[in-house]
Amino acid sequence: MIIETERLMLREMVPDDFGALCEIMQDEKTMYAYEGAFRDEEVYEWLTRQFKRYEKYGYGLWAVVLKENNQMIGQCGITMQMWKKEEVMEIGYLFNRKYWHQGYAIEAAKACKKYAFEVLKADEICSIIRDTNIASQNVAKRNGMKVVDTWVKHYRGVDMPHFRYVIKNVDKE
Repeated sequence: MIIETERLMLREMVPDDFGALCEIMQDEKTMYAYEGAFRDEEVYEWLTRQFKRYEKYGYGLWAVVLKENNQMIGQCGITMQMWKKEEVMEIGYLFNRKYWHQGYAIEAAKACKKYAFEVLKADEICSIIRDTNIASQNVAKRNGMKVVDTWVKHYRGVDMPHFRYVIKNVDKE
């Protein structure tokens, strides 16, 4: 386990998480910000990318598991993402739609922010969110982040405007 909150445990994903990840990433409504559901191969590539991140950085997107029943309900963690021409540290999150609107995303995202600042000693952390993804924008705002920049990413043949929400580590200023 990497992080524990009141209701959640965040841990590295393992190959056995593929089914739970498919349930999340193969749901059209959940994946609207990505222009639709992922195929099995895309979910497998996503999972494999996390293993590579764990190896390279020591972190990545982690499995979010409910303490009460040990069920994986989503993923949340810290990744290095390209933003324009630089790599930035980002908190990302994606949850099974059955668990939306219950405060799990903000609980996990706040814990990841704390981890980034206290353990990784990051100067700042961001969340990069598509302009149409209002729910994720609300999580970023509740996590104390503010929009500092915009950029249009090209993904799956679509130009997608994104906002970069940022919060600075006040302990490092």
